[in-house]
Amino acid sequence: MADINRVAVVGGGTMGNGIAHVFAQYGHEVVLIDVSEARTESALHTITGNLDRQVKKGTLDQATRAATLARLSTSTERSAAAGAQLIIEAVPERIDLKREVLAELDRAAPTAIIASNTSSISITTLAAMVSRPDRFIGMHFMNPVPVMKLVEVIRGLQTSDETLAAITALARKLDKTPVTVNDYAGFVSNRVLMPMINEAIFCVMEGVAEPEAIDTVMKLGMNHPLGPLALADLIGLDTCLSIMEVLQRDLGDDKYRPCPLLRQYVAAGWLGRKSGRGFYPY
Repeated sequence: MADINRVAVVGGGTMGNGIAHVFAQYGHEVVLIDVSEARTESALHTITGNLDRQVKKGTLDQATRAATLARLSTSTERSAAAGAQLIIEAVPERIDLKREVLAELDRAAPTAIIASNTSSISITTLAAMVSRPDRFIGMHFMNPVPVMKLVEVIRGLQTSDETLAAITALARKLDKTPVTVNDYAGFVSNRVLMPMINEAIFCVMEGVAEPEAIDTVMKLGMNHPLGPLALADLIGLDTCLSIMEVLQRDLGDDKYRPCPLLRQYVAAGWLGRKSGRGFYPY
């Protein structure tokens, strides 16, 4: 399989802009696609700020910063993915939206590898939505993408050995550590992480302890860099709820039942950092 040099990232949110940042930093021509100029401008603003932070920390020089930004372009048209050798879908965790986006991308670039950054939806199910399911794979980056080393590489039932090898090698070129995972709900990361977060929320709801106390126990007692409730706020409580619902539905076990308090917070619009309030104020 030819080297991957041209990449399209569809979705400029927290994960999408981080993915575009990393690919551009490591020498790829990247087009970042989102539904409006306001969203693409916001994504570029975030990427620029994160690059500036790297320069300030001394992990990046000014020349690399400038070259990274020069390799980035934006578009509001999904047809801009034409010509990409790899397309990474990073739109919200709604299967109806992903179906619509994948159909358009499949038409725009029928020979490209398509990778989904989904955090919980079945790669086998998503692969069935494109004309070349053997060239479809999961590439689940961790947040924040420029910092975190792990990439879960999820193989669907239809994913070819060649596609798996190409994406695994590519992740290493991005200075990431790829871990191959089979296609089960939540993969490894969220199947383990989300029930822990959910249980922490039950502890709040039942009055076991205050959020600060719960997070302190997990940070100091279990050596976690961030407590589960602060991490939930970072991820987004709506995203946590969506993943728990997928785990409960697809694995058929009530141990994955979302905590009622999590549902209440999402209904109230208390989604964490992005909304200014979750388990903590921001």
